[in-house]
Amino acid sequence: MEEVSAFENHYFEGVEKLLEIWFTQTESNPTGDLRNIPREKLERLLKTVRCGVISFSSNDEIDAYVLSESSLFVAKRRFILKTCGTTTPLMCLKSLLMLVEQYAGFTSVEDLFYSRKNFKRPELQKSVHRSFDQEVKYLNALFKNGVAYTMGTNDFGCQWYLYTLKPLSSSNSNINGNPVGLSPKKKLNKDVAGDQTLEILMTDLDPEIMSIFTKSASSSALEATEKSGIDKIIPNMEIDAYLFEPCGYSMNGISKDGYYMTIHITPEPDFSYVSFETNVQQASYNEIIALVLETFQPAQFVCTVFASKKSAALGSIREMKYMKEVGKWSQQEIEFCSLKNYDLTYTFYSKFPS
Repeated sequence: MEEVSAFENHYFEGVEKLLEIWFTQTESNPTGDLRNIPREKLERLLKTVRCGVISFSSNDEIDAYVLSESSLFVAKRRFILKTCGTTTPLMCLKSLLMLVEQYAGFTSVEDLFYSRKNFKRPELQKSVHRSFDQEVKYLNALFKNGVAYTMGTNDFGCQWYLYTLKPLSSSNSNINGNPVGLSPKKKLNKDVAGDQTLEILMTDLDPEIMSIFTKSASSSALEATEKSGIDKIIPNMEIDAYLFEPCGYSMNGISKDGYYMTIHITPEPDFSYVSFETNVQQASYNEIIALVLETFQPAQFVCTVFASKKSAALGSIREMKYMKEVGKWSQQEIEFCSLKNYDLTYTFYSKFPS
């Protein structure tokens, strides 16, 4: 979120750019850990992204940073950077890969995901982020085994984009696209084998609910968290939240077993937007989805589920095919995709007319 004058005529792009990278652990580097990268190095890296650190929480499994524009999560082999506004996350890739090799000893990428919803005002974006075609061109210059997907027909003014890695016949890729690392046929590391992620991207939200996330209605992030019911969506999360001036809200939640939850809110009526994401292990995400929708009351939303081949959520991928209605919302589009290590479901829902 950006802190702006309450009286300034402005537009803020709540839609995030989401970059997730898994690095390959090898027998020669069994103790490599991304959390060995010094914080000052990460903060310098974030300057190239056009954001900074606001708050920090951590446990034995994961480091979580609330940023001036969304969030950063760092675990042993997984790096997740989620940024909104006019940030430039792809601009940090080359420096990131050098830091990873220097401080964690990882020299190859096991998997990579770059995704985002379509921007409402793409002309305001910086550098390569003005179009998905430009982003793909930039990523293809770094990774020689990339593949791009566009989900949704845009009949409803909504599309979702994904860039990821496809299997190679012999190896993974490093930053220069040179064949290195492990064969995709090798058994997945345990943490990837059970990985799953739910993301819900909501637009046109209930104005009364959105007013909670303003300084005029809530005196603190804690008050906004409790008043909205965010603390009840996934219990037993250690929540680190921030309420922006004059409006806007970001939170990270982490659990002792390494799971995370993150929510980012742009509450202004003309361009309201909320994102929710978690990797909590569940066989079905139906209950969480229902709680999120009841909490924020969007007019429409995109829902994506990534489920690795042995994750608990693999069955819910198929389950969503039959979820034609979710409470007040009707399924308008659904697409399935089988990726390198994951199955993906994309769905788009809109609220029934009043």
